[in-house]
Amino acid sequence: MEQANIKWISSTEASSWKQMQAPAAHDGEANLVITTETFQTVDGFGGCINELGFVALQHLPEEDRADVLHSLFHPEGDHKFSICRLPIGASDYALEWYSLNETDGDLAMDHFSIERDQKHLIPYIKEALKLNPELKLFASPWSPPTWMKFPKSYNYGTLRWEKDILEAYALYFVKFVQAYRDAGITIHQVHIQNEVVADQKFPSCVWTGEQLREFIRDYLGPAFEKHGLDTEIWLGTINAPEPWDEWLKKKATDFDAYANTVLSDPEAYKYVSGVGYQWAGKNAIQRTVLSYPELRYMQTENECGDGENTWFYARYVFNLYHHYFINGVNAYIYWNMALEPKGRSTWGWEQNSMITVDPTAKQAIRNPEYYVMQHFAHFVTPGSKRIGLKGPWAGSALAFENPDGERVIVLTNPFADKRILRLLDGTGVRTFELEPESFHTIVF
Repeated sequence: MEQANIKWISSTEASSWKQMQAPAAHDGEANLVITTETFQTVDGFGGCINELGFVALQHLPEEDRADVLHSLFHPEGDHKFSICRLPIGASDYALEWYSLNETDGDLAMDHFSIERDQKHLIPYIKEALKLNPELKLFASPWSPPTWMKFPKSYNYGTLRWEKDILEAYALYFVKFVQAYRDAGITIHQVHIQNEVVADQKFPSCVWTGEQLREFIRDYLGPAFEKHGLDTEIWLGTINAPEPWDEWLKKKATDFDAYANTVLSDPEAYKYVSGVGYQWAGKNAIQRTVLSYPELRYMQTENECGDGENTWFYARYVFNLYHHYFINGVNAYIYWNMALEPKGRSTWGWEQNSMITVDPTAKQAIRNPEYYVMQHFAHFVTPGSKRIGLKGPWAGSALAFENPDGERVIVLTNPFADKRILRLLDGTGVRTFELEPESFHTIVF
């Protein structure tokens, strides 16, 4: 029987990244088969560039820091990241709250400045771009400047819905793209607001679907046209509140309140290149993709746990990758790539990260979610297509075909005992014994 070139990588809690001996092909009945169906194109994978992440990386000796950055961004590294996120002003992982223009009433944006970003964010980005000059960047604000909001604060509140404020806020986005361009950095996409439903202790701003529609249609889209910007405008990041069921009782409908409200308006739609969903937005993405399959989609922020970085939570995160790709996303973005132990945000929430940097030992520790991401990002290249699977294992697996014809299957054994995968790969059936609660990539 013909033998295919095949690679098998396995991850368990005890052995995080192990190259296994691929089994020989044989005759028999398969329980996982690749079909002829093809789905969305993959744009890539990445993480978010935040101030506290940069601070954490500075604890490492130069050689170790270079190794971490290589593993994340270099085309021959572990993850080969191709698209990353950054904040416009402070995220909840900034050292403190700030915006890029706190000069009250400066409608002309004469005092707009990215001077602060030159200290933490821009050096981080430029290190990444050195390793991968093709890296694409998208950005979103967590809060507008405080003088544009009611109440006047970084956290909580809404944008003041006044014509001169809306024009100035559109100009704020324009100035951001232009300032980064002048710093040698291309911003490929802007997303209107981080978590449009979040009324939080950290920098935030609540928007309705109607407000997003009006701002994109009447202010931001025309402002980008006027200034000749080719930066894409994305409808994101849409989180939808928890608990979802309670919200539905109040709202009656669902994705209609955000994506469909904007996209069903032709004048707003013409400016929108894609939709970004995160957190409870996962409950709406299926309907949006079905309604607007011609757009691109992104999971914009991996759910971030509690700072314990357990194998148990990594198993949950694997299911997020599966859910979002099955429902049509083109890209999957992790949240903080590196943090200090416990990963505490400026306002006190402890969260997971791919890498923990111990400031005392000056060591980088690869956490379980580092390896979940590696199973996808190392093998599934930009331009690949998701392809179909059938059989009992299809609910725990994803398959992709890279531009060079290589096929990649990423799957989990979610059970507490060993299970048998019998994969039909084109040359025959191969039998894999999968360890309990494990992740696997099979490439052929």
